[in-house]
Amino acid sequence: MNSHTIDILVPVWNDPFETRACLATILKHSSGIRLIIVDYGSNRDTELMLEEFSEALGDQGLFIKSEKNVGLVAAINLGLARSDSDYTVIVRSHVSVQAGWLEALLSAAESTGAGIVSPLFSGTEAPNLPLLAPGCTTMESYVVSFSTLLVRTGMRMVAGNFDEHLDGNEWCLKEYVRRVAAHGYRTCLTSRLRLSCSAVQLFGSAQRRNEMIQNSRLMYTSRWGIARHYCVYFGAEADAGSLDDIIAVILDGARQGHRFTLLLHRRQYSVFRKMGWNGLHTGIDLCNISFLFPLRDLQRKIKVLRTASPDLLAVRGCSGIVFPGIESAISQDELISSISAHTTTKTGYTEETS
Repeated sequence: MNSHTIDILVPVWNDPFETRACLATILKHSSGIRLIIVDYGSNRDTELMLEEFSEALGDQGLFIKSEKNVGLVAAINLGLARSDSDYTVIVRSHVSVQAGWLEALLSAAESTGAGIVSPLFSGTEAPNLPLLAPGCTTMESYVVSFSTLLVRTGMRMVAGNFDEHLDGNEWCLKEYVRRVAAHGYRTCLTSRLRLSCSAVQLFGSAQRRNEMIQNSRLMYTSRWGIARHYCVYFGAEADAGSLDDIIAVILDGARQGHRFTLLLHRRQYSVFRKMGWNGLHTGIDLCNISFLFPLRDLQRKIKVLRTASPDLLAVRGCSGIVFPGIESAISQDELISSISAHTTTKTGYTEETS
């Protein structure tokens, strides 16, 4: 299939029938891989099934058993510690892979140099991931999912493994994506692959899970700060083709976890799309201001944005312009200063992919 070595890591907690089906489809649709199965405190029925399945794999498989439920993140780290391939692909047992799945993930990683790649998902319990811009099959993203996640080993050797003190979902992944970005590695979603997944078995009470999520959020913000939603207006006279520098700063900010809504007049919107700036990052949205009654439409759009994001921070995207109706809008220089203080513009992956 390719010259890269690949480990498929499947963390398992109970549900033997669904797990066996997941493992079987991985073997059916993946060639030249090693399967690493990590059982983190499953019941005896699941344990026996995993032992039988792993024994038949021989050198193609590795079975790791934890005597107690150490949690999803710790289980993943146990598997990563035994993985020495070029890539490790995490697949949770509620996911069903399909023909060409691995090639799609590897293609996205190789074509972009990304350190992390996640596909899209379908199903009633599918992870809620950002939509890609029309016409884009791969985009940088701050939001990915443990359901299926490709991790580049060279990146992991530099940035380390996942933080086991954080939850096994949103905040753990956000922290890791932010951490690897500080080393210059990018994270992508690809729409070339959409995997079916069923409901995830949850451990512990809803109250305990909510406490873990809140504690994880606090730990994240103490390390990386609060993610902002910026609304940027460049003014009607701004030449879109001269905005490369501020767009680079905005992309840097999106990699840090901030969201950006760019309010664009008709000609600017057209140029941005021609430049491909609509597909830079899922955290950057282009918003087209109506040609008819632009001021009224601009004010209406800001009202909608503020309803959805009460802490919305308005930005004057060009020097000397006025942000209509918002005296508190910060300047372009203030935005640049804030983003540049935590820049992710290092290029830690280029040597590997050049």
